Amino acid sequence: MATAREIMTPDATCVGEKETLADAARKMADLEVGSLPICGDDNRLKGMLTDRDIVVKAVAQGRNPAEVTAGELAQGKPVTIGADDDATEILRTMGQHQVRRLPVIDGHQLVGMVALADVARALPDRPVGDLIDAITKG
Repeated sequence: MATAREIMTPDATCVGEKETLADAARKMADLEVGSLPICGDDNRLKGMLTDRDIVVKAVAQGRNPAEVTAGELAQGKPVTIGADDDATEILRTMGQHQVRRLPVIDGHQLVGMVALADVARALPDRPVGDLIDAITKG
């Protein structure tokens, strides 16, 4: 069975924990993505930042995205997958946490991102359909 390392998008672009939400939004627009991992100065993953986080937790609260840092929105321990975990574990983790993309970690180093679409291309239809059901019921 395919591993996260085999199906991930390598070299994930991070937003630094000290970068502003405005900087993060520009990166998302440039990369045409809806989320970015938040990385610290120590190259460790601090969390995930979504375009929705920027809108709901900053803009809608009247906070200036040019002044709020990505690190301020990082909450708790991020949900990740190990680089050598197989597609079944990826599906289980995505379903359990109701997420569509996961940072891929090798040790403590971020090595890529795996998205639902990556898993869909690597697996038969049935497990992917079950995952979509699990994610959308939340």
